[in-house]
Amino acid sequence: MSRRDAADGPGPVLAVVHEAGRGAPGSTLVLGLRGLRHDADAEVFAARIAERHRGFRVTLEGHGPGRHTLRLLPDAAASGPTSLSAELLADLLGPCPGGGEPLTLDGYRRELLVEAVTRPGGPERHVEQIHWNWAGPLDRARFDAAWQSVCGRESVLRAAFDWTAVPRLLLHPCAEVEVVHRTRTEITWQELLDADRARGFALTRPPLLRLTLLEGEPGAPTRVLLTCHRALLDERGVHLLLRAFYRAYLAAGVLPGGERRPDLWDHARWLARQSTEGARELWTRAAPPRGAATAPGRPGADTRQSGEGHLRRRLGEPYGPRLRSWAAARGAGESSALHLVWALLLYRAAAAEGPLPVSFGVRLSGGDVALPGAAGIPGLLGSALPMTVRVDPEAPLSGLLQQVHDARLEMAAYPWVSADRIREWSGRGPGERLTDSVIVFDGPAGPGADVGRELAAQGIGVDAPRAVGAGTGVPVTVVARHESGGALLLDAVYDRARLADADAAAVLGQCVGLLRALTGLPDPDATVGQVLDLLADDEAPAMAALPPVPRRATLSTLRSGASSADVICLLVVPGVVGGCYELFAREHRGPQTVVALHLDGPPGAVVPPALAVLLASGRRLVLGGCGPGGPSR
Repeated sequence: MSRRDAADGPGPVLAVVHEAGRGAPGSTLVLGLRGLRHDADAEVFAARIAERHRGFRVTLEGHGPGRHTLRLLPDAAASGPTSLSAELLADLLGPCPGGGEPLTLDGYRRELLVEAVTRPGGPERHVEQIHWNWAGPLDRARFDAAWQSVCGRESVLRAAFDWTAVPRLLLHPCAEVEVVHRTRTEITWQELLDADRARGFALTRPPLLRLTLLEGEPGAPTRVLLTCHRALLDERGVHLLLRAFYRAYLAAGVLPGGERRPDLWDHARWLARQSTEGARELWTRAAPPRGAATAPGRPGADTRQSGEGHLRRRLGEPYGPRLRSWAAARGAGESSALHLVWALLLYRAAAAEGPLPVSFGVRLSGGDVALPGAAGIPGLLGSALPMTVRVDPEAPLSGLLQQVHDARLEMAAYPWVSADRIREWSGRGPGERLTDSVIVFDGPAGPGADVGRELAAQGIGVDAPRAVGAGTGVPVTVVARHESGGALLLDAVYDRARLADADAAAVLGQCVGLLRALTGLPDPDATVGQVLDLLADDEAPAMAALPPVPRRATLSTLRSGASSADVICLLVVPGVVGGCYELFAREHRGPQTVVALHLDGPPGAVVPPALAVLLASGRRLVLGGCGPGGPSR
């Protein structure tokens, strides 16, 4: 192993030897470190462990090159047996971040990362593509420099994932945005979209964003394609980055000012200080109850389709402005009207005859976060929160509109709550899905009026960016935004394995139809049932069941060794090349038993009962393996 430059921090720990003990409350955790050749590296490493795990008093002993003992004595207030936690193990075996504190993922970002590295569908399922036209002069060097300047300002573009015992986001000191220039003589637009989507991303290398410019004949607009990974950036974050890019381009390729503050790490530290008392009280009673209708389609057969589908519908003149006026006259906004209609569609798909709760996800914006400046942070600041309302066909429609309006106000008080917390507070199991659809009401796209005028002064025209996909990991996502002229644009992204193309088109078509119908209701006291009757001639769409996810053993034995020998435990984490653990077991010549511990479940203690049995005789546990972001071994 070669020693890294001192500026990059200490070299990697190759293995951790756990001295097995009784694990009594207050006992010292004794860990042998293998791989840190220099005492200075070991001291830096121990200081980092002490800083991140303040519940322990940390001491270090050296035993020659590459061999050190780390002792962690819990403070007097600690209760329960001393054990290795996922966070501690990640800090022991994971890569040393060179640019800042690692950010542990939970909630929505963790769910997206789990899906990206464990679910079938290929890398293209988890990327977002956004494109727009650039008309007028284009300075290639300034274009490239402007994006590199944005990368230096926005830490989210220098971040990448690692998963050693627990999924984390690591901030790198630098990164380079890939900008590729192509011509229409080389490749067509559709070929470019397909090839770019199939590339996916290496989740361990920043930035998780790239750009491709497709240039045509002289004088023709250039099509710009921006691709990013959904587990780190959503469409809102891309729009914020684009506005920063335009400012940099106008400033000769250099974005004025230093690194953005606050950023994702500032948000994480702010989040750690928030009291959960009020949020727990809200979501204990407001979480979707079991039995709530969540599917936008009635139970259906296998769709025999796969991949991601995209649909667009427009609520144009005169219905867009009328809908705005209709909602305002009732003390609500257009988003509440859309939530109302979606609740009706979920109720209808459930084929209920009486009152029934329905639940769907609502994405809140960064502007809902109380941290000053949070609205300007590109990146995922929270998950889509579940909205639950009670739909009663006999009740007045105005009452249902008030329900969705009040529910939106309540959840806005705690936009930082993760789905993991809501599941925990409502007694749900880890990973249990709360909703099957998400509604997003997005802000206007584009560079903004002032920047648009400055671009136009240089002869440059850019249109509003359009997303090829804006999924959220649920079967259906509907994104609504205003167009110029007052029209309301609805983009739907759906899982074709759950909703066939025809059924997805029916869902979105019925949604638009009900929005139009709201603006012309003759009876101001109409009931929910009367509005549902407007769809009496339309068949409810069908939706296929979610296929079961195959389960595997948490602990598996790769090689049996001598009964008195130590146990080598390899940490199996998503994103590591398949077969490498089995190769190690085949090539190992020592007497040790080799086991694999799968760590793609929820965070927690990492030594399961089966492993404890192997250690009952007092054998040592040698922990090895690292996440995909770790250094080469």
